[in-house]
Amino acid sequence: MSRPTKHSPERGSARIRLLEAARDVIRSNGFAATSVDDLCRAADVTKGAFFHHFGSKEALGVAVAEFWTETNTGFFEAAPYHDPADPLARVLAYVAFRRAIITGGIAEFTCLVGTMLQEVYASSPDIRDACGRSIFGHAATLEADIEAARRDHGVSGGWTAESLARHTQAVIQGAFVLAKAGNDADLARESLDHLSRYIRHLFHVTEEDDA
Repeated sequence: MSRPTKHSPERGSARIRLLEAARDVIRSNGFAATSVDDLCRAADVTKGAFFHHFGSKEALGVAVAEFWTETNTGFFEAAPYHDPADPLARVLAYVAFRRAIITGGIAEFTCLVGTMLQEVYASSPDIRDACGRSIFGHAATLEADIEAARRDHGVSGGWTAESLARHTQAVIQGAFVLAKAGNDADLARESLDHLSRYIRHLFHVTEEDDA
C-alpha cells in the first residue's frame, strides 16, 4: 500500500509524532539506515520519549507497520474506485487509482511496509509478520469485487479471486522496486498499465468495452 507522505508530523502526542516520522523517514532511508536518533530528531522528541513508547527500534517497526495499515485503511475506503456499479469496473478503477497516486518523489508514493519487508523478512519475524498482515489484508479488500466480476463475466480457470488480489499487490510492490531501481516513477506507472491490460485479458474485455 501507499499514499502521499505527510511532510510535517502533527504536533500531537509523542507516540503519534514518532510513528509519523518513522513512516516518512523509513520510506526515504530504509529501516536499517534509520536510527533512533534520526526518528527523535524528525519527531522533535527526546530519546527518553522514544523508549517510553517503544521498547526498541524493532518494536517501533511493528508499531509503524500497524499504524500504516490503520491510516491507509480509511484512505482506501474513501477512494473513488468504489463508486462504479460494475464490479470489474471497480477492480480496474482500483488499478487506475493506484496509478494516479504515484505522484511526488519516490519516497512519497512507495510503500512503507513493502520497504521494510524487503529489508527485515529474515532478521525480524515480528516486523515481517506485521508487514505481511498489512499487504495481505489490503489484497483481501479486492477479493469480493474480483469474485463478483468472475461470476458476472462467466470467467473460470485455474485462478481464484484471492490469487488475483494477491497478484495485484505483487505487481504494485514490484513497480515500486523498479521505480527505485531506475529512479523513475514512470517505471511504476508502466507496470500498473500492464496490470490493467492483464486484468482486461483475464475477463475478455477491452478498453473499448468501457465506453
